[in-house]
Amino acid sequence: MSHTLSTFPVAEAPAIEALYRAHHSWLLGRLKRRLSNSADAEDVTAETFVQVVEQGSTSDIREPKAFLTTIAKRVLFHLWRRQDLERAYLQTLMHQPEAASLSVEESALLVEAITQIDRALDTLPLPVKTAFLYSRLDGLSYPEIAKLLGVSLATVERHMKRALLHCLTASL
Repeated sequence: MSHTLSTFPVAEAPAIEALYRAHHSWLLGRLKRRLSNSADAEDVTAETFVQVVEQGSTSDIREPKAFLTTIAKRVLFHLWRRQDLERAYLQTLMHQPEAASLSVEESALLVEAITQIDRALDTLPLPVKTAFLYSRLDGLSYPEIAKLLGVSLATVERHMKRALLHCLTASL
């Protein structure tokens, strides 16, 4: 269950503070050695502890360093994935005519939207995700997708409906 600051159990605050004090420097140092950018290391460290707070209870943590490492790896994976998406987006922009260029704010919003869609699609089964990407990125028709995937047209239609509904509900 995810906690907000208003629903966070106050009794957990001392335990989380103790975990933070005991392991923040260690985790930050480890991430600084792994990453070339200190700001990214600080962001990943902060996000790791935010996720600890959101998890709520720290009473069942037996190996704090292993626990924090697992969360930090997940946060790092999402950071790298977002950076890959941003690079791909910027590379695509380089091939667009200037008239199609976006403002910095529009670009940031678009990258955020792409990241949210990517996260939503990541939770779908591979055939559903593949059908969606063939349709939206490659512009293939449903019959072409069915042939590529070796499934019926009805299956492609179900996959597309599922992916679209999932993207819509994931963004709410």
